[in-house]
Amino acid sequence: MGMMSEFKDFALKGNVMDLAVGVIIGGAFGKIVDSAVGDVIMPIVGKIFGGLDFSNAFIPLAGQTATTLVEAKKAGAVLAYGNFITIAINFIILAWIIFIMVKGMNRLKKAEPPAPPAPPAPTPEDVVLLREIRDALKKR
Repeated sequence: MGMMSEFKDFALKGNVMDLAVGVIIGGAFGKIVDSAVGDVIMPIVGKIFGGLDFSNAFIPLAGQTATTLVEAKKAGAVLAYGNFITIAINFIILAWIIFIMVKGMNRLKKAEPPAPPAPPAPTPEDVVLLREIRDALKKR
């Protein structure tokens, strides 16, 4: 079998196509969650904490005195912990949504019926003979 036909068999299998669709939808879904976190959740969290803007939360490492993260990065190294907090919240939300989706899909799957019980093993011949002898003796 040639390499091209092996590749064709691999690429056209259902699992590979399902995976490709999942990656594309996951990328789009990730953008939705990014927007939800950055545009909806983080402003509310910032308001709760007295107007704190996590997107500009940083510690300058090069002694710069910039007021925004963009200015500080231009001036030198910074520890942008606010961006990390935003991404961590983003991950937690995305993981929770995926957990809920998988849990729902598992509920939708039909439970497989239990396997029928195995038939009893045939009685060994010596046991059958002993029972016949016993029954014959009882009739006497």
